[in-house]
Amino acid sequence: MGNAIIRFDNVSKVFPGGTRAVDDLSFEIYEGESVVFVGPSGCGKTTTIKLLNRLEQPTHGNIYLNGKDTSKIDVIALRRSIGYVIQDVGLFPHMTVAQNISLVPRLIGWSITNQQVRVDELLRLVDLEPSAFKDRYPHQLSGGQRQRVGVARGLAADPPVILMDEPFGALDPITRAQLQDEFVRLRSKIKKTILFVTHDIDEAIKLGDRIAVMRTGKIVQFDTPKKIMGEPADEFVKDFVGKDSGLKLMKLFKISDIMVPAFNLITEKSGMTDAKKRMEETKSDVLLVVDEEEVFKGVIRFEVLADRNQGSVKEWMERDVPTVKTGEEIRPTLEKMFKRGLLWLPVVDEGERLKGIVTMTQFASFFSSEGWNQEGTT
Repeated sequence: MGNAIIRFDNVSKVFPGGTRAVDDLSFEIYEGESVVFVGPSGCGKTTTIKLLNRLEQPTHGNIYLNGKDTSKIDVIALRRSIGYVIQDVGLFPHMTVAQNISLVPRLIGWSITNQQVRVDELLRLVDLEPSAFKDRYPHQLSGGQRQRVGVARGLAADPPVILMDEPFGALDPITRAQLQDEFVRLRSKIKKTILFVTHDIDEAIKLGDRIAVMRTGKIVQFDTPKKIMGEPADEFVKDFVGKDSGLKLMKLFKISDIMVPAFNLITEKSGMTDAKKRMEETKSDVLLVVDEEEVFKGVIRFEVLADRNQGSVKEWMERDVPTVKTGEEIRPTLEKMFKRGLLWLPVVDEGERLKGIVTMTQFASFFSSEGWNQEGTT
């Protein structure tokens, strides 16, 4: 699975008064992995990640980062080497966006030029145009924009590990969903090890490679989302996941997991005679039209071809055809198809290149193979 970048060995945290917030935790987290700590309020999930950057000190046990005991690392150097993103962002109100993002690089001695380059790079990464945002102050930003800047600041010094404590918890549902999608996109680009805290099991399923379900300072189950959904360790995990585990499980799969290749293709420069021939060869009543770069352009149907022998496919094709992206989730795609009465959809990538098709038959086969019952549970 790769190298263990983080290791907890029998770690406990007991606060004055005897409250045992973290109780004898032992686990490993691997390089490049996204691990989500989830559980009810007071279960110890936030304390656990604060132990890593020594915002809290363990009462017992040892914590290792890249094989080094964190208690023997200078605490300031340790914290500067770990990105930290929190719910209320914590941006300095008297600093511009650029100054907030470049804070840690500035403190560790980066040149002004390198700071400026990094700020622009990170703002683009979180989908904020540098020229429009870097000179603004936090009060001039929306909640979602401030949270994006907070993520950029956490990445600023290029740390190998990022801690994210309920980063989207204070946002409205629409903005929260958008930033969750942004997180998934960012993960594929930045290749960091991420420890993410949430109380929301849906968020955990969407964002985690593995999930640590916590209760009263202990990890009850530390497993993949699919295992957590399908094989809960006990009644607590089962209840926490909820009865609609099958619907939650949909979040683990993308359209790319169930699409099939499109064989009924034709280029937009082809003539109508070629289209008729191609339709006969593929035994299909519709052809998917692409350009020379395989960018999807539309469809041409049997009823259009039947009465026309002249002109090109480009001239007669239907252009306004809904598509779905390879990375989109299964449930909203299925809802879109039901709502519009569609039996199939072309699947395209971010560059609109045709990658395949998804059909109702694929959905039926997928649900059957995953063993989902009629209640949507595994």
